[in-house]
Amino acid sequence: MLALEFGRLLMEAGATARSVEEVTAQVASGFGAERVDLRVGYASLAITIGRGPNGISRMRKVGPLGVNQSLDYALRTTAACIERGGWTVAEARAELDRLARTSSHHPDWIVAPAVGVACAAFGRLLGVDWAGIGPIFVAATLGQLLRRQLASHHINVFVSTTVVAFFSSTLCGLGARWAGSATAPTAMTVAVLLLVPGVPSLNALSDILEGRPTLGSARAVWVAVILVFITTGIWLAQSLLGEGR
Repeated sequence: MLALEFGRLLMEAGATARSVEEVTAQVASGFGAERVDLRVGYASLAITIGRGPNGISRMRKVGPLGVNQSLDYALRTTAACIERGGWTVAEARAELDRLARTSSHHPDWIVAPAVGVACAAFGRLLGVDWAGIGPIFVAATLGQLLRRQLASHHINVFVSTTVVAFFSSTLCGLGARWAGSATAPTAMTVAVLLLVPGVPSLNALSDILEGRPTLGSARAVWVAVILVFITTGIWLAQSLLGEGR
């Protein structure tokens, strides 16, 4: 169960299936397992551990998948230490609980402006004029703040995606008009790039290429649905403002 907990947290932190398998095997081996077989699914993990003629199987539900690189790194480091030996199960569980509780998250006042700068930079690369860069920065920054608020209230991720896309795109369109930008439709699209699921997309491709088509396909479907809702939010905003015609 402890090995499964490591795997679950890794999945929820945005790790690939290969990483989850390696870490769970390290943890189980560190406590004396001779055989470790893990089945990685999109919503659950199942593990079979063997020692001598005996074996046991367990399953664990996986929660919503996100991205937390600091937790990912901490789990890998701890698993490597466990594999080398000298840990008790109680000590490992206490450390796992500590990592899950204290894994760092950057504060909103750093993340939101950074997202705004990134989207504004992409806007310039995609040909948005200088008058549209400021509205992109403001819209993306406020959109990220709204996104975090909706997530903290456990709003459905697809509903949240549509709401944030509509909000950021509309705000950017209004700002671009006020600033006299000639590339308002493009700016409205760029302002929602913060919603593009980059890590899940890469994980989906990685899982498929590494011979896990079921998990990779499930992740790819989730990515595709997110993109549909992003497009819906942009379309609603452009229809409201009469842009993109």
